[in-house]
Amino acid sequence: MIPSLFEAASRIAAGCVGIAFVLAVAGCAKAPSADAVNDPGEAFNRKIFAFNVAVDKAVLQPASGVAGSGRGPVMTGVHNFANNLDTPGDIVNNVLQLRLMKAAANTLRFAVNTTAGVGGLFDPSTALGLPAQETDFGETLYVWGVGEGKYQMLPIVGPSTERDTLGMVVDYAINPLRYVLKSPESDVATAVKVIDMVGSRARHSDTVDSILYDSADPYAQARLLYLQNRRYTLGEAPSDESFEDPYAE
Repeated sequence: MIPSLFEAASRIAAGCVGIAFVLAVAGCAKAPSADAVNDPGEAFNRKIFAFNVAVDKAVLQPASGVAGSGRGPVMTGVHNFANNLDTPGDIVNNVLQLRLMKAAANTLRFAVNTTAGVGGLFDPSTALGLPAQETDFGETLYVWGVGEGKYQMLPIVGPSTERDTLGMVVDYAINPLRYVLKSPESDVATAVKVIDMVGSRARHSDTVDSILYDSADPYAQARLLYLQNRRYTLGEAPSDESFEDPYAE
């Protein structure tokens, strides 16, 4: 499976080269200041946020209670497997960002975890000094010079920006596993991602509950923390190192 996966990754990376030139020219917006908020659609975004809170209260919060802390052996295995599914997409983005050492590290990590880690259920790579080099197409767009754009609140997904929303769509399309895994394997992969989302809610339960249910203005708090953390991740702005992003993973 690994050779065919890498062949698919090579074709995808080659096909994205032309996109780089178009977006780099079209999106050379100046990076926002550390405290800038571009949210002209706030009224509509708040409605989406209210919907997300209702979904969390009705579904995710109760389901996360079943997952306990989200850090037990089963949920850890699910989390490892879900991360391994994302690694081929990380490799493609590493290449598109010209971060070839990270691409090589992620390639070796994927090979080790897929084989010695039993398909990714275990993470021997980290113990071997190969930590995950996580990235996404939103970061690729940032590297290419594309501006952040307007702040957005997406149904279920949560906070985003125009750049990161486009990145999510492209990430779905460029992950080579989409072209390698067929049903029922692809259905299992989707189920694992959903279960991991519940596990992530459980792992960050205190933080998420504090933002959604204890803040004076949960929408503004979630927006501030998301933008702060995302910009820090991209190297655009300083951040409090103690901040734990509730929307990570």
